Amino acid sequence: MADHPLRTRERGPLPRQGSADPRWALDAAAALLLVEDDAGDALLVREVLADSGLPMDVNWCKSLAEARAFLERSPYSVCVLLDLHLPDTHGLSAVRLVRDASPDAAVVVLTGVAENEAGLAAVAEGAQDFLAKDGLTAEGLSRAVRYALQRKQVERSGAELQASRLLAQENARLERGLLPTPLLRGEDCLVASRYSPGRDHALLGGDFFDVVEGTDGTLHAVIGDVSGHGAAEAALGVCLRVAWRAAVLSGCVGTEQVRLLEEILGAERAAEYIFATLTMVRIDKDRSRFHVIRAGHPGLLVRTPGGIDLFEPPVGPALGLIPGGARWTETELPAHDISAITLFTDGLFEGVVAPDRRLGEEGLLAVARKHMALRGRPFVDAVVDEVAALTAAHGGLADDVAVLHVATDGAS
Repeated sequence: MADHPLRTRERGPLPRQGSADPRWALDAAAALLLVEDDAGDALLVREVLADSGLPMDVNWCKSLAEARAFLERSPYSVCVLLDLHLPDTHGLSAVRLVRDASPDAAVVVLTGVAENEAGLAAVAEGAQDFLAKDGLTAEGLSRAVRYALQRKQVERSGAELQASRLLAQENARLERGLLPTPLLRGEDCLVASRYSPGRDHALLGGDFFDVVEGTDGTLHAVIGDVSGHGAAEAALGVCLRVAWRAAVLSGCVGTEQVRLLEEILGAERAAEYIFATLTMVRIDKDRSRFHVIRAGHPGLLVRTPGGIDLFEPPVGPALGLIPGGARWTETELPAHDISAITLFTDGLFEGVVAPDRRLGEEGLLAVARKHMALRGRPFVDAVVDEVAALTAAHGGLADDVAVLHVATDGAS
């Protein structure tokens, strides 16, 4: 657009975005656009603006087409002073067309004395304010421009906040859908779990777990921990859990299943330094034998008539540390007297309980034994809540925490 005679020049060119010019206190990057085909009215607005003290240059356009061209290339936050009677448009369509060209522009409609209803209709259409040309004052124009820009900023912030809330709700629904639902077929097995991601405002972390009871009654359980705490690690944890379940349902179990999961981790991880630990448990359909494989993961709690003990069978390397060269051992032992097992990730016992001491696995075992005989409250909740209380004064449970409790007697 060529310069017009009424373009304000004495204040100098529009400052560049980020200018430190103290006169730009209203907005670090704002411009004023007058859309008016009448030269007399444009001169009036210019003179009133000069008296208003607004630190803004005026850009004058005589038609909506010129205004749209200016708005589409303007890098500034713009307040548009808009006449509703232009050569190429008339009435409220002018407001709609300006908003289409620049949704972020603040709009102040200029009306005649008898056009208050049109001004109100323009506000309903999306304008921030309206002013009557007759009786236009420096104070009124200054206030209208400032308020219009502020209202537009509030409107943008509100829209961004609402979009953020909707995105957070959608992410929460997605994450809930990715948490496992135990696949149980009989009445003698009960499952309880707790899950707490280390990331703020997240429902899902890199820890994962699952339980599947096969058609033959064999009980399978897994718990794992992907290194890191981001969304990519959470997605990888879900991938490994789903792959584990698919392997169980297809009959792939034992060390062959671990090798399969390591191959999937190698294909899906975002970087070569990412690894995962896990513990897999399989209990025969008659509950007579207990099979455990550990890949770099902590031990597990085993409940028998004699109490609760920490069971740490032989452990192999974590998945992804020695691709193609790792070996794992499956430990098998009698299971007639086992009534429940509790699998957990290291986030449950690595919390600090004193300035120079972490809870540790022995500390966790002590907490579990304390709550073993208590009634009226779920065992998992009691243990996790006490651990959280013990570490609260020293940062709390900062890491991902997953706990999976499986009772095979239908009662524990």
